[in-house]
Amino acid sequence: MTMPQRTQMIARPGVPGPRPIGRPMAAPLARPVPGAHPAAMPLGRQAVPVQRAAVTFLTVAEVASMMRVSKMTVYRLVHAGELSAVRVGRSFRVPERAVQEYLRDAYTDIA
Repeated sequence: MTMPQRTQMIARPGVPGPRPIGRPMAAPLARPVPGAHPAAMPLGRQAVPVQRAAVTFLTVAEVASMMRVSKMTVYRLVHAGELSAVRVGRSFRVPERAVQEYLRDAYTDIA
């Protein structure tokens, strides 16, 4: 059995021609990349800035023992925004400096 041959289509007025197969291809856009865009940055490691001071992080339990309060109190302070903390996975880490600043600011002189 032979396949039917495609015959030459004759254009007739008022009758649309055959449809193109597939999606039309968009012309590629060649736009310059701005200098501040990450794609315009040089590859490789960037120069390390001036060495920063090391930050010591404490767990909630360590902060609670330092402040002589419960862990729940530390969690309340973190969630209220009174004590800054960083979330690592499902736990919090509190910078030691944040604990010192909180205690300094919370200190009241009674007399």
